[in-house]
Amino acid sequence: MKFFFFHLMPYAALDPDYDRQHNSAWVTLPNSYYDPKIGHQLYNRYLDELEYADAMGFDGICVNEHHSNAYGMMPIPGVMAGALARRTRQCKIAVLGRALPLLNNPLTVAEEFAMLDTITGGRLVAGFVRGIGAEYHSWGANPAESHARFHEAHDLIIQGWTRPGPFAFEGKYYHFDYVNVWPRPYQQPHPPVWIPSQGSRETIEWATHPSRKYTYLQTFSPVQALARYMQMYRDSAARQGWQAGPENVGWAVPTYCAETDEIAHREAKPHIEFFFNKLLRMPQEMLLPPGYLSLASMQGVISAKRTLSGGAQTIDDLMEKAIFLCGSPATLREKLEQFQSQIGFGYLLPTMQFGTLPHELVTKSTTLFAKEVIPHFRGKADRQSERQRSSK
Repeated sequence: MKFFFFHLMPYAALDPDYDRQHNSAWVTLPNSYYDPKIGHQLYNRYLDELEYADAMGFDGICVNEHHSNAYGMMPIPGVMAGALARRTRQCKIAVLGRALPLLNNPLTVAEEFAMLDTITGGRLVAGFVRGIGAEYHSWGANPAESHARFHEAHDLIIQGWTRPGPFAFEGKYYHFDYVNVWPRPYQQPHPPVWIPSQGSRETIEWATHPSRKYTYLQTFSPVQALARYMQMYRDSAARQGWQAGPENVGWAVPTYCAETDEIAHREAKPHIEFFFNKLLRMPQEMLLPPGYLSLASMQGVISAKRTLSGGAQTIDDLMEKAIFLCGSPATLREKLEQFQSQIGFGYLLPTMQFGTLPHELVTKSTTLFAKEVIPHFRGKADRQSERQRSSK
């Protein structure tokens, strides 16, 4: 199994009483809540935490894109990836991901990612997402065009990386007489592509197409939903003529590690509850606007994502559903061993900072996890995949 340290860079100084006047920390929360001096401190602290994960031996570090919210202060994740490109030496840098349907010109991402890949000597992982429904409100984008714009933007970027230029591209949404991406990416034919998702059936079927076989990441879902979507991916791959292994699927999940289960529970409790009950809080129509998902996908996502739309979630609720992993190194090893054996994911993306969790606790948790959990799983998914293939 490979481990990628995931960071959302939340505005941890958000007034917890904001919800007395506002129904969400997204889209409509006035930016007067944001103090740039505090933001300066947080950005630099968060970059330190990502760099520390590299020093502690994580396989990769992750940044991502969100707009107009206190949940994640990275509207342009390439800025953070660029800062990390020269400050890290070993780890992959995963941009998870750019919201392609929101772009007026997808070639800016083709150029940005090619620059990052070249600077790092091939350490970039290119994440492409449709963006959650809230982004469409913030950006004034039509959610009913989400799938079509995503596919066309993706095709333009991949062609820009792999076809000799200049060439013309004529689509429904994007029109170019001269596609001629400079620089070209360092990794050939292009950086690996990962697809984080909330569980859209259409996205899973698209990602498993034999011409793509993109790594699929399930984000912030109870472990039962995770198992269902991982199996959906494998079934879709099988229908299209190939066998998906652990290296094709991953799980992003908030994680906290401390000396004992009791200490972990006590230290994480206020911060994970702030994360789910304050930062993630949004009405259902903001999360899933009309037209964003098909009916079949929406039914599944609503079931898996009830936690995102409000309601008081306790740390015990979250731990019971395994939407939050918390405990001693021994407990986390046991839980991950169980889940990985049952579900077969090859990537784990632990969100080691969440909500208001302070720097010293992030560092402690990261250290314990890196020293006492990660080594137990080194190579396990690769060995499992090899056994599966040899048995065929």
